[in-house]
Amino acid sequence: MVGATEQKRRIGVYICHCPTTVVDSADVDELREFASRLPSVVVARGCEAGCSERGQNVIKDDIRNLRLDRVVVAGCSPHTHESTFRRACRDAGLNPYLFQIANIGEQCSWAQRNGNGHKPKALLQAAVRRAYHLEPLQSREVPVNPNVLVIGGGIAGIQAALRLADSGHKVYLVEREPSIGGRMMQLDKVFPTLEDSSYILSPKMTAVACHPYIQLMTYSEVVDVAGRVGNFRLKVRRKPHYVDESKCTGCGVCVANCPLKRPSEFDLGLGKRKIIYTSFSQAVPNIPVIDRDRCLYFDRGTCRVCERLCEHRAIDFDQQERIEDIEVGAIIVATGYDLFDPSPMSRYGYKQLGNVLTSLEFERMCSATGPTGGAIRLNDGSAPESVAIIHCVGSRDRNYFDYCSRVCCMYALKYSLLTRERTNADVFQFYIDMHCCGKGSEEFYRHASERGSKFVRGEVAEVTDQAITAEERGKLTVVAEDTLLGRRIRIPVDMVILCPAMTPRRDTEEMARLLGLARGADGFFLERQPKVEPTATSSNGVFVVGCAQGPRDITDTIAQASAAAAEVLAMINGGKVEIEATSAAVDESLCSGCKVCLALCPYDAISFIEDKKACQISDVECKGCGVCVAGCPAGAISANQFTDKQILAEIEGLLADAKPPPLAV
Repeated sequence: MVGATEQKRRIGVYICHCPTTVVDSADVDELREFASRLPSVVVARGCEAGCSERGQNVIKDDIRNLRLDRVVVAGCSPHTHESTFRRACRDAGLNPYLFQIANIGEQCSWAQRNGNGHKPKALLQAAVRRAYHLEPLQSREVPVNPNVLVIGGGIAGIQAALRLADSGHKVYLVEREPSIGGRMMQLDKVFPTLEDSSYILSPKMTAVACHPYIQLMTYSEVVDVAGRVGNFRLKVRRKPHYVDESKCTGCGVCVANCPLKRPSEFDLGLGKRKIIYTSFSQAVPNIPVIDRDRCLYFDRGTCRVCERLCEHRAIDFDQQERIEDIEVGAIIVATGYDLFDPSPMSRYGYKQLGNVLTSLEFERMCSATGPTGGAIRLNDGSAPESVAIIHCVGSRDRNYFDYCSRVCCMYALKYSLLTRERTNADVFQFYIDMHCCGKGSEEFYRHASERGSKFVRGEVAEVTDQAITAEERGKLTVVAEDTLLGRRIRIPVDMVILCPAMTPRRDTEEMARLLGLARGADGFFLERQPKVEPTATSSNGVFVVGCAQGPRDITDTIAQASAAAAEVLAMINGGKVEIEATSAAVDESLCSGCKVCLALCPYDAISFIEDKKACQISDVECKGCGVCVAGCPAGAISANQFTDKQILAEIEGLLADAKPPPLAV
């Protein structure tokens, strides 16, 4: 029984029995009967769909008629339905923080089919015990800074920035490379229309450069993030170009006369660039950058040809790195992807055998602005007579990346058409399955088939230059198993094109730490809910789009970037945003002033008040992570909605027998 000195509670329990929640792991009537015997529970009902309007009306009526002061719902994840039931409680006059979910959906039904029914009871009992100790809290509304930060200047970042700026909001577009454009600018043509990628992208890049509401910050990166949704404070490192942007006209004299060259990163080493360079001819901004690590002036104090020939005196060897502070209300992450380096998969011969290329290297070879002017050539300068295209290099492979990279099949078909058109070579497609989804994709596949491409269904065992027959001499031989013919085959070719997996960018882990983002098992940023909130993240006010979230094509990337921009506009146009009340607080009478919590807080939400010799937590900046609570040696910090009493009561409920014991004081 509840102790005589303890306040009486009136708890209502509602058990959702949709097919994917309770039905598969427990008997609903048995669970309802169990809940009705728990201390302080005055009503226990089964609801076929508690999240529906009808189910919520049942809860609202009981709150009003039965004077409920706590509500527990056994059902789906709080990530998807907590806000729904909180809103129902608020509409009925109950503080929304007096609501608790027993996550029987994810933790029982989805994890164990045909369970023995004990686990749902334990979770429900724990939720009821925790709900008993919940306290009413008040969420806060804070003003929203109307400025927005977009990180990444590829097609996703460009699209999001333009959509936001066109609505009249200031946008900071931060790109770590000297020019915006991203991976799309490295492509030759795009499927399924085979339009030039630059034909689509260049006008958007120019629009970004000219837009009055976009501040373009290239050759820059975000190094620090503080604050929270509605008011983020960031530090951006601006690396020096050693060229004065206000004086440079982009005439190119300095680039043309630079005496040194090195392999071009934009052309993936297939071509060369100067030490003072622009990444590509359509670069935005069209301002050259000096490669400090290889410049003769910085290395030996000599040369300075670029400085002497510049009529506008734009060369400035004294430029220094600087840090700029910006404040925004929301952040869109569009950092894109990297391409898997297939060198570890030695069976394909990449970087060991000549004329074995990755897809992106082949794109640069095909491009009219690439190192060969668009001509498909072997290392000896001749055109290939036969080409093999190998799908799923690293993708759908448990030893490397389990997931499908989605675009490989389509761009492999594109390579077939381009190769046939420009060289009339025989093309062999080695595939596991053909994934051609999207508007016009199936027709594109059929078109490639009709143009003479030969399809071999089977995984490639190796690419070798060891000849067995005279036909293979001087060739690359692709050894594979043809699963349709049921036999091992050897096909000699002149060139091999690999289709590697799309992988998270190399700085994804660092960006996740800065922004407090979660990552999936594949390493990409994790969205809050893949179906209903595909662009939102676990960090309120931070959105993720494009290939930063996972492999996708250009069409889907543009659509998602526009969707994220709409989400941001809906938030900032409201002028204010509601902040969760689950922040931490310091009991100044217990605080010893040791400052341990200052070093632990990842959000810089804690400050030390000299007059009081105690720490203080900003409830606006605190995100309720609980690190300070666990780390405080004096036990002076508590977290709203996660007090010791609430957590201990929940643990006792989990560990107690299925037969409900008296509620502990």
